[in-house]
Amino acid sequence: MKIFGVAGWSGSGKTTLIERLIPLFVARGFKVSLIKHAHHTFEVDQPGKDSYRHRHAGCSEVLVTSSRRWVLMHELRGAPEPGLSEHIKRISPCDLLLVEGFKREAIPKLEVYRASVGEPLLHPHDENIIAVASDQPLATRLPRFDLDDAPGITHFILHHVGLT
Repeated sequence: MKIFGVAGWSGSGKTTLIERLIPLFVARGFKVSLIKHAHHTFEVDQPGKDSYRHRHAGCSEVLVTSSRRWVLMHELRGAPEPGLSEHIKRISPCDLLLVEGFKREAIPKLEVYRASVGEPLLHPHDENIIAVASDQPLATRLPRFDLDDAPGITHFILHHVGLT
């Protein structure tokens, strides 16, 4: 399983870019999975649903399954958040595992940058960022892609992880 990260500040366009990249990887015949780091208050089920009710009643884990999908929700209940390496162990085998967020992990990453977000570039301080996608020209020694160049970014990632 090859691992490649997409990092950037909130609002920079990471999710939108990944959403455009995934079909391009899949069209080339690769099985793709994703780990996304979310804000601590996120919910995946809705109030009133059985899974929500059981989780809020105190279950540590709730697995919901159907003929089309299954999901396992795990409540930490005060335990420390597992690191990326622990989450990777939970992923079924795939060709490419994309990681959104986890800015400080030592994995190869593409930085998604928009000056309008008002935050500084990450790559000058992170040697694991190997390329940048931005909506404007940047002075950088790293390969730079336009945020709309999903085919070019796809090729770069596949080449970097050795899937081309």
